Amino acid sequence: MNPLKKLFKQTLIYGLATVMPRMLSFLLVPLHTDVMNPGAYGEVSLVFAWFAIFNVVLAYGMETAFFRFFNKQSDKSLVVSTALISMLSTSILFMCFAYVFKTAFGNLLEVKSSLVGYIILILGLDALTVVPFAWLRANEKPFKYSVIKILSVAVNLLLNIFFLTLLPKWATKAPNSYWAEIFIANFQIEYVFIANVISSALALILISGLYFEVKYRFDRSLWYQMLKYAAPVMIAGIAFTINEVFDRVLLQKLLPEDIAKAEIGKYSACRKLAVFMTLFGTAFRLGVEPFFFSHANSENPQKTYAQITKYFVILGAVIFLTVLVFADPLKALLVRDEAYWEALKVVPLILLAAFCLGIYHNLSVWYKITDRTKFGAYISSIGAVLTLSINVLFIPKIGYMASAWATLVAYSTMMVLSYYFGKKYYPIPYNLRKIVFYGGLSILFAGLSFYVFNRNIIVGSILLLVFLGLVYKLEGDNLKVIFVKRED
Repeated sequence: MNPLKKLFKQTLIYGLATVMPRMLSFLLVPLHTDVMNPGAYGEVSLVFAWFAIFNVVLAYGMETAFFRFFNKQSDKSLVVSTALISMLSTSILFMCFAYVFKTAFGNLLEVKSSLVGYIILILGLDALTVVPFAWLRANEKPFKYSVIKILSVAVNLLLNIFFLTLLPKWATKAPNSYWAEIFIANFQIEYVFIANVISSALALILISGLYFEVKYRFDRSLWYQMLKYAAPVMIAGIAFTINEVFDRVLLQKLLPEDIAKAEIGKYSACRKLAVFMTLFGTAFRLGVEPFFFSHANSENPQKTYAQITKYFVILGAVIFLTVLVFADPLKALLVRDEAYWEALKVVPLILLAAFCLGIYHNLSVWYKITDRTKFGAYISSIGAVLTLSINVLFIPKIGYMASAWATLVAYSTMMVLSYYFGKKYYPIPYNLRKIVFYGGLSILFAGLSFYVFNRNIIVGSILLLVFLGLVYKLEGDNLKVIFVKRED
């Protein structure tokens, strides 16, 4: 099979595994914003920001290290067992330590004490699924990966609907019923995290077979090599997470206390409109990361990598332009409370930042293939410094707009730096002319639609059709080979 066709097929399946859960989770946005005011939603968003940070720390780069050594080592079962023992040990140690120092942990996160136990459980359960999910991806089992991810999130959604809408309604209608006995008033935030605990536990149960099937062996030398490879990946991950979510923490600390959580809530809700680009980038990364490693020793892999990046830019440009053209219908559909809408102005910046991040992940092949993962740490750290600096300097002056600009500056800088260093250490013949053309034209058309014509859907739709027509004229034949034509 054409390697690009195989890649996009797997990306489509991983896309379903990513898009479906995120779309199901996305349905939580109107649900949460309907039953919570911006302040309460801001508190939930703040906790999820901490989730993202701790998830990276608790995974400590082992997922990427697993891919590298699973493809590199002849004894693959040894890699699996060593990685599983490592993650199992650290996850259990974290949960025990966090429970012993529960109060201090809660103070660090600045969350209600009633949430701390749920947070520790969710973090520990999620960490235990890292290697099993990586094993499915490494063995090209995207269907099972997708089913488990989708089922877990579907359960989370259904539990949220039950706890936040059905249970209060049933308890009110029948005050002497069983439902009234289990219902707790003003418990919406806790209910959100109870649903998360159950869905995370379900995911672990469904994927836990690997823990029972593997023959446990621990190779200390291999483990050290994996940790050495993983450490820069973890640092890069922490830096990336700072770029992605730490602005919520800084908004909490730098804005006046009486408005901070409400501003976080508005900002977080409108950021969700950029989820379509994030979903595409994540799905593409899930498919392309194992592909990079498995094709590293094929004939002229650089040419294939260059083609992949070009097609990513084309598809990303279409998504970028489409979301901004239809921003008003999307906001009315997904964030129905007008109290949140004033933050809509962050959407173009966050969407473009997510586009740059996706390109960066494609460009990052060079330091992963050449085992120069320290460059990933350097580049992401520069992005994190920019994020922190811009937020600290400008949040007191322009609020969450500083966070949006910081995200764009950080990711665009990371993209440029990765391209620059990649040219030196692992030259890839990217078609810069076409990449700049498609990316630049989509930005121009999006700017005209969103700002000049004030989100007029008719004008925006015309610009989108013009862009799609140009893509079809210039790339139609190549895209048909990948997406339409069958191979003999």
